[in-house]
Amino acid sequence: MEEKTYSIGFVSQTVDLPQSVLRYWETVFPTFKPRKTPGGTRRYTQKDIDVVIQIKDLLYSQKFTIAGARRYLSEAHDKSPVSISKEELPLANYITRELSEILALLRD
Repeated sequence: MEEKTYSIGFVSQTVDLPQSVLRYWETVFPTFKPRKTPGGTRRYTQKDIDVVIQIKDLLYSQKFTIAGARRYLSEAHDKSPVSISKEELPLANYITRELSEILALLRD
C-alpha cells in the first residue's frame, strides 16, 4: 500500500506557514527533504509534516536559531527515536519549554 502524500499548498495551510518558508527550510534542514515527483512537484508524507511542525516549534515557540534547530534535529536524528503520538506532541513541547526555562533559571 502506498503512503498518502500531500501537496505543498495543503501542508502550507495545515501548518499555517507560507509555501516559500517550506521551500526555504528544505535548503537549510538536511532532515527535511520531501519527495519530488518527476515533474518537480513536492509531495509531503505525514512524517514530513511532523518535521515541519517540529521545526516551526523550535524556531517560533522555543526561539531556536536556524543553526541551533538544525543542530538539535541532527542530534535528535542520531539518537534512537522516541515515539510520540500526535496527541502527545503538545504536551511534549510544553514539557520541553518548561524544562528549558528551569535550566535557564538554574544557570542565572
